[in-house]
This record gives sequence, structure tokens and C-alpha cells, in this order.
Amino acid sequence: MIVTLTPNPSIDRAVGIDVLARGEVLRATSSRIDPGGKGLNVSRAVVAMGGATRAVLPSGGVEGGVLESLCAAASVPVDVVPIRGTVRMNISVLEPDGTTTKLNEPGPELSDDEIDALIDTTLGDVPAGAWLSGGGSLPPGAPVDFYARLVHAARGRGIPIAVDTSGDPLAAAVAAGPTLIKPNREELSELVGRDLCTLGAVIDAATDLHRGGVTVVAVSLGGDGAVIVNGTGIWHATARVSGVVSTVAAGDCMLAGLLFALDAGHTAADALAEGVRWGSAAVRLPGSEVPTPADIRDIHVSVTSIPDRELALAD
Repeated sequence: MIVTLTPNPSIDRAVGIDVLARGEVLRATSSRIDPGGKGLNVSRAVVAMGGATRAVLPSGGVEGGVLESLCAAASVPVDVVPIRGTVRMNISVLEPDGTTTKLNEPGPELSDDEIDALIDTTLGDVPAGAWLSGGGSLPPGAPVDFYARLVHAARGRGIPIAVDTSGDPLAAAVAAGPTLIKPNREELSELVGRDLCTLGAVIDAATDLHRGGVTVVAVSLGGDGAVIVNGTGIWHATARVSGVVSTVAAGDCMLAGLLFALDAGHTAADALAEGVRWGSAAVRLPGSEVPTPADIRDIHVSVTSIPDRELALAD
């Protein structure tokens, strides 16, 4: 089972247009709304694949009611922590060539009591042997060490924990020693303080983090696949994908597939392949729609334990 925590969830509206023109009146060609936020997207993907999950999230205001209804419609079991603020709404503008422009609201400010309730509720939801995954941006006013506190609490209870965030909250979480992190290349570059233009540079950065106390470091690389580093080896996985529609939530689906496989007892290499398979399927779907078993059947993933360190990564 995978329990997720999303401290700053959202209602995600994806609007399709022919071309984005600043300052013009544009007519949408499509529109959909989904419950959003990194942790919640992980839970949505796990449910779509028939797995067991529970999502913990703060909810308040009219938008909070909409978010809870969207979760119910997606069959995602949730534990809601009531808050005084209002859940945010995000907008993704999608062009036919796959270009995605995102407008993200900051979210509600949470009180200290609400933050404590989120962490306590989450820890109380994790059964023995389950994974905990915390992800996404922090709401305004939340302490930078929010995820670090979650990591310390999880480790104290013997709970394996994955963290997927960025910036200072990620740095603080890494210092606390999570079981797994899943940055993308830009987030990893910011974390280690240097440009990562080749696959070898990414592997070296991930290896340093592993040696520093993170058990598993998985790095999503967009069209260049993903890398995983743990105590037994290094693997690089890629998949050929055509017909990209939207990259929204693709990284979250990659993490969901990775955790789904690890939770089932698969090796790191096989889990990486499953993560890349789920993430690759997600980019062929509109908005932040998550893949189902039918969506991943035709996706072939190649995995190697001898990565091409000189490979120049796409911008």
C-alpha cells in the first residue's frame, strides 16, 4: 500500500488551445478538471492501476468541496484535514505540439495546528509495511523543514518514505535521510548546486546523495528516461514515446509506478522500468489524466546497468 500526503493540493484545469497568443482572446478546443498535487497524483495513478492507496490532504472552502468530489469520482480514498483557507486552483494551457504553460496559485496559508494535524493524520494512516510518499510545493507560511519533520517521524516508526519536492524543502528533507527522493534534472541541479548536462553528471550527483544518506535516488529526465541509484547499482531506463499531449503529472505517475513496484517487492531496476512505463504513458494523455493498464501495454522500456555517461541530456 502507498499512503500519500499532499500539503498543497489543487484543482487542476487543463485547457487545450491551438496556439498560445499573449493578450489575445483564445477559444479553447478542450477542457478538463482533475484533483491535483504531487502526492494526490501518485494516489490517482495507483488507483487507476488497481493498487491500494490512501491520500491525506488539507481541504477548505468551496474549492475544497470540489476537490473532495473529484477525488471521490476518481475512487481515491482520502483523509481530509479541515483548514480555514481555500484550496487553490491551477490552470494548464496545452498546445497541440505538447507545449504546456502552467499557472499555479500559491495555495492557502496553514496554521501550526493544521500542519501538525496533517503530519499526525498521515502517520496514523500508514499500516505496517506500507510506503509513505510526501510530495509537492508547500503552502504559504509552511515551515521549510515540513518534509524533514515528516521524514524524521516516519523513520522513527520504521516507515519507508519517499519525498518529491524541490528547493529548500527538498534540501532539508534530504538532510533528514529519506528512503527515496525523485527529483527531476532541474531540481537535482538546484539541490547539488551545479549544472547537470550529461547523464554521467546526473549519476554522480545522485551517487553523492545516496552516499550522504538517501537510500534510493531516482531522477526523472523527461525524454531521456530516468536513472536510479541505490546500494546495489545504477540503472538507466528509457522508452520511445510519440504523440505527446501533456507533460502535466508525468513525473508523479513515474514515481507512482516506481513505488507500486517497490511495494510489490520488485528490484530497483524493475521498479525503475515500471516507473518509466507509467510516466511515458501519462504524456500521451490530456491534462493530468493518469494511465490505466491499457495505456501502458504498448510501451517498451529499455534498462541498462551500463549507462552512457557521455550522453548529452535534452534541454
